[in-house]
Amino acid sequence: MKNEKFPAKAGSRQKRKKILVTGGAGFIASNISDAYIQAGYSVVVVDNLSTGKKENINPKAKFYEADITDKKQIAQIFEREKPDIVNHHAAQIDVRKSLADPIFDAQTNIIGTINLLENCVRYKIKKFIFASSGGVMYGECGKVLPSEKQIPRPISPYGITKHAVEHYLDYYSQTYRLKYVAFRYGNVYGPRQDPYGEAGVVAIFCNRILANEPINIFGDGEQMRDYVFVSDIVNANLIALKKGKNEIFNIGTGGTKSVNQLFYELKKITGYSQKPVYRPPRTGELFKSSLDVKKAQQKLGWSAKMKFSEGLEKTFGYFRASEFERRHRKTPDKIIRGQAPKRHRKRFCELL
Repeated sequence: MKNEKFPAKAGSRQKRKKILVTGGAGFIASNISDAYIQAGYSVVVVDNLSTGKKENINPKAKFYEADITDKKQIAQIFEREKPDIVNHHAAQIDVRKSLADPIFDAQTNIIGTINLLENCVRYKIKKFIFASSGGVMYGECGKVLPSEKQIPRPISPYGITKHAVEHYLDYYSQTYRLKYVAFRYGNVYGPRQDPYGEAGVVAIFCNRILANEPINIFGDGEQMRDYVFVSDIVNANLIALKKGKNEIFNIGTGGTKSVNQLFYELKKITGYSQKPVYRPPRTGELFKSSLDVKKAQQKLGWSAKMKFSEGLEKTFGYFRASEFERRHRKTPDKIIRGQAPKRHRKRFCELL
């Protein structure tokens, strides 16, 4: 990984396609970057490291520490790298922060995205892949799963910014013929999820189980979510390189699990002995969020493959391996990528 704010201008362009991934030091986009590199693409990561971690960045990716709202920096990066495709995951994703500071939320999620889109037009980018949100887009969901045709009803500034960007994508498509795909994700979980953020309940539970600390559940625990494993999200982003044109897709499992089901599944997997601690419900929290994913299945040939229990096992295994990291100063990612000594890789596999 080349970590320079502005490395020397690249010479002749490589024959393989180049993808610029924003937010590539974060949970979801770093997993996507790994898959792109494994598939033979050249990857450029842009991240301001406000929440992302440098150790998440694949060493084969070129890294720019930059903010998507910085017009000068982003223009210089596009000029130097001239990517073929942009995969945009950089965002302010904290719903509570969006409530407390909607101006910052809009500056990052709307103005930052427009800054990218302007450069996409200027440098004739072939496709723009955007991480939207299904978890906040449809408001309170009933018995009928919401499809992409349902009128969005986001109730937070964060959700509003995601929906606004979808309209900007349509504008840039109609006006400048910029091709795009927007994915409305369910509740994504898996390795590299932040256990200290407010959006990663699976990671938070895993972290507390490893520390043998009490797990708090807000409300009665019957809140329903569509939990989708990160590898399924990665697969959708691989497919989007060649399929999908100027469309929005829900990306989830098409099913839901309650917070209580999540807790007791992890309890069974890990042997955690404590009971959950029920706290007063959070103001403004949705009771049910679900997604109709038939469009993605039919038009992209995509469907979620990971079973809930298996995904939780893999996620907990990753966080358990983080204990190994602290003892041996080798990150699970380095071990997975084969960069740690053989004896460390063997012990890591035992932990999993």
